Amino acid sequence: MYLKCHKRCKDGKEHRYWSIVESIRTRRGVMKRQALYLGEINDAQRAQWCSALDVFDNSSNSVRQMSLFPEDRTPPSEVTHAIQIRLNQMILRRPRQWGGCWLAMELWNQLGLDAFWRRRLPTSSKGTDWLHVLKTLVSYRLLDPGSEWRLHRDWFKTSAMGDLLGEDDSVAAKNTLYRCLDKLCEHKQDLFCFLKERWSQLFGISYDVLLYDLTSTYFECDPPEKAEGLRRFGYSRDKRPDCVQVVIALIVTPDGFPVAYEVMPGNTSDKTTLPEFLRKIEAQYGAMNRLWIMDRGIPTEGTLEQMRTEGASYLVGTPRGRLSKLESQLSTQSWNKVQSQVEVKLARDREDLYVLTRSGGRRDKEQSMRRRRLNKLWKRLHQIRRMKTLKRDALLLKLGAAKKEAGKAWGLVNIRLPEPRQPVTPESFTFGLNREKLRRVRRAEGTYLLRTNLTEGKPDELWKQYIILTEIEQAFKEIKQDLSIRPIYHQKDERIEAHIFVSFLSYCLQVTLKHKARSKAPGLTPRAIVEKFKAMQMIDVHLPTTDGRQLILPRYTQPEKDIQLLLCQLNLTLPKQPSPRIEELKTKCGADL
Repeated sequence: MYLKCHKRCKDGKEHRYWSIVESIRTRRGVMKRQALYLGEINDAQRAQWCSALDVFDNSSNSVRQMSLFPEDRTPPSEVTHAIQIRLNQMILRRPRQWGGCWLAMELWNQLGLDAFWRRRLPTSSKGTDWLHVLKTLVSYRLLDPGSEWRLHRDWFKTSAMGDLLGEDDSVAAKNTLYRCLDKLCEHKQDLFCFLKERWSQLFGISYDVLLYDLTSTYFECDPPEKAEGLRRFGYSRDKRPDCVQVVIALIVTPDGFPVAYEVMPGNTSDKTTLPEFLRKIEAQYGAMNRLWIMDRGIPTEGTLEQMRTEGASYLVGTPRGRLSKLESQLSTQSWNKVQSQVEVKLARDREDLYVLTRSGGRRDKEQSMRRRRLNKLWKRLHQIRRMKTLKRDALLLKLGAAKKEAGKAWGLVNIRLPEPRQPVTPESFTFGLNREKLRRVRRAEGTYLLRTNLTEGKPDELWKQYIILTEIEQAFKEIKQDLSIRPIYHQKDERIEAHIFVSFLSYCLQVTLKHKARSKAPGLTPRAIVEKFKAMQMIDVHLPTTDGRQLILPRYTQPEKDIQLLLCQLNLTLPKQPSPRIEELKTKCGADL
């Protein structure tokens, strides 16, 4: 990098503008790229032609208008507060990530979250601005998620959050971060109501169709000594049955906007969670004929009966075991094609309509999984039978391990075991394929059953409505992968809920960005947009003056063409460069101290 001067004549005066340029060597030669723009440095001998800028003077703790001149130019005598700088001694210091932090604050401002949080998180008597602490926590979770200890120890120093908030390192003190977490969860329900109104204003979101599902997230800690609180062992959707966990229930709109969530103990059964949520949503959004879309395993017969009584509509997945009751109706009907690889059939049972769906893509996936597991099981059984001097007890242990790995494929094989105290030989230990059961499994592959009380609905419309359930699956994916909600390191229930609350706020920012970019940049995910903006850095340009001080110019790097295009498409405008400051030049001894 080097300092470059651009000259321009205007109104009879020669202006000199300075920038820091990077030389990039390529196969076709050296390419020049402007990294930082420093602005104009006065070069005139007339006072009325000299420009000035506001500079914060650390010695007097005030802002003054100062005129900058290079070392080889003498300022006019009429100019007050003139400064001569040594351009040949310029130093670049403290590179830090700026673009992502600025984007997070822009999304925060577009949601108007300052209006919600300012009166709920007032500044403490000691001067701690809890709103700024919360902004730091939420931006950290969106940009580079990790533990609060990592934020305190490393991330805040390498980011420009302090510059954007006008704060120093105290805003990221370890105890300050934890104390801020303790202040959040009591405002959860109020935040849901605020976001409902705000998203309706910004994007025209309606709440007549809601998606409901559950997930779990685990902990990296020792299990609790007492079976109390949120941390419990339960069915792990993260494939970590060795870890305690909590269950998170989430409601989103078909567009992916989160409506509400709830944190429950890790051993909570899915089917016990829905009634309470129905009451909360009705209290928050009012009673109306709202359509609920859910996966199988969540609603019970009692819950569906309650929803019918209260006038709510539902479209839910149903276990395929109910097909036996509908087989006579379905066998007389032909398949109706609703998409290239999707076909449906209809059946009625009392007040509900059932939609049997057959998907070619899902069939291929299930068939591939079944073949892979069955082939592996078949190979393992042959290996076990060839083992010599194998006792019956050892045989049972090996078969138990094979059964666990084979899953449902185990039921497709008939196995005859040796009698107790009978030696294990190829004649006493035999196995074979259950072809009748295999035929039934193959016929059922790729099919799933839907149930609804929308009896007037068309099968293709019902199927398309159910498919939007993938939005909540995508929400869980982004929360777990992009925002790294797992694993959780907190052990107190209040901090656990606060950790999930901060992740929810970060997801609200990400969903806002996703919706803004959907029409303008549909090929980019929110994570890809954030990563592009994170490439913009902020650097402090130190320019020594001839009077023994130094001028510090904080400058963010010039955006590349792809970022400029994103700024235009998202209707975002970069702010002005931060104001410079001037301070006494530290000696080498002082700097070492």
